[in-house]
Amino acid sequence: MRVVALVPGGIGDQILFFPTLDDLKRSYPNAQLDVVVEPRSKAAYQVSQSVNDVLTFDYQDSNSLADWSNFVGTIRDREYDAVITLGQSWLMGLLLWLTGIPTRIGYEGQGAVFLTNPVPFKPNQYVAAVYHDLLKPLGINSPCPDLTVNILKPDIQWSQNEQKRLGVNETGYILINAGSRLSQIDADQLYPVKSWQQVIQECQHKQPDLPVVIIQESENQQLVRSLLERIPGIKVTSPNNIGKLAAMIGGASLMLSADDPLLHLSVAVQTYTIALFGPTDSAKLLPKSDKFLAIQSPTGQMADIAPQTVLDTIWAG
Repeated sequence: MRVVALVPGGIGDQILFFPTLDDLKRSYPNAQLDVVVEPRSKAAYQVSQSVNDVLTFDYQDSNSLADWSNFVGTIRDREYDAVITLGQSWLMGLLLWLTGIPTRIGYEGQGAVFLTNPVPFKPNQYVAAVYHDLLKPLGINSPCPDLTVNILKPDIQWSQNEQKRLGVNETGYILINAGSRLSQIDADQLYPVKSWQQVIQECQHKQPDLPVVIIQESENQQLVRSLLERIPGIKVTSPNNIGKLAAMIGGASLMLSADDPLLHLSVAVQTYTIALFGPTDSAKLLPKSDKFLAIQSPTGQMADIAPQTVLDTIWAG
């Protein structure tokens, strides 16, 4: 069986779709599973254990008729037996009908008239479970499995060397994900530098033998610089791919994270995690578990989460 999944969205959306792909592969171990994702999200599949091929298409771009025609032609030429789509547009439904794929699975709503197997859309649950519902037409009715990722040996080795460089390999460490894609999210999803400063300094005071490491990426360099200027003794790691990120997160004793795609990596590697949420409903982005704790802003603004609330959650755990 040849199956293709159309998965728009960022890296976080892809990781949340991994349980669906993994369960499909377990049920049909000989199936060819391909995905079509936006170029910005292709890197997520470096840590997927179930996908055979990753195709790219910019769903958000102002695509011409020729772009859409090429998209349909590419999918049709691969002669898939089934397609799973997360999109709910009339246009996407029509395009899938034009591909000639015999089994077309998606959510009820706009464009469902072109699907062979529409599935009820139930958004008031963990997002990974929303995606997993799309497997029911294929006879897969099991509960949504946990998020998992496949970290390659070179990335694990890099992480071990990085921990030695930072001097944290024997002591463990608190990993801070202050927001890796700050330029792409709204201000109400940002936690202020002064609040991070208070949290980190109190952690250093109360647990002096547990180093604090902050993740630096190209999008948050200014924030990291600000923290380095304010707080002596914090350490910085800059993994250059998602596998190394996952390995570093997996080595942490605790992950403190903003509402950000890296949060889902922390869940996947089962690191004890405390996540801060502004307007987003935490129940949709975190599974129910004592290992993954959410702090929801009382106002919808992440800046309004008191540092003491974060600290109380850390010490209570």
